[in-house]
Amino acid sequence: MSVWHGDLHKRKPTGGKRRPYRGKRKFEQGSFPVETVLGEPKRKIERGKGGNVKAKVLSEKYACVTDLKTGKTEKAEILRVVKNPANVDYNRRGVITKGAIIETSLGLARVTSRPGQNGVINAVLIGEEEAS
Repeated sequence: MSVWHGDLHKRKPTGGKRRPYRGKRKFEQGSFPVETVLGEPKRKIERGKGGNVKAKVLSEKYACVTDLKTGKTEKAEILRVVKNPANVDYNRRGVITKGAIIETSLGLARVTSRPGQNGVINAVLIGEEEAS
């Protein structure tokens, strides 16, 4: 099952029914969002249009955390998801998306990558006052 982005089923501006003149096409097919959670590293590779590949992180326990003051980037373990302002439900379930605040072994960090699209979790260190 997948998401469909075709609009042949919609009505005409006059209100009349639009009869499809063709079938569905592969380029109109979408996919469900990947909700990255904390756990053992698991990825899904999907083929895109033109043979492109998209890596989706299903679960991960490490992040590449950058300290903006020193400019150094380290691999750090994610301890927990502090909050996710993207969605109240994501906040409750601990889903990691871009903009989520995570607690790492180096301190609090804000996720800057899109784990469901990039295939990696990148984050920048933030202070305690920024997290609240």
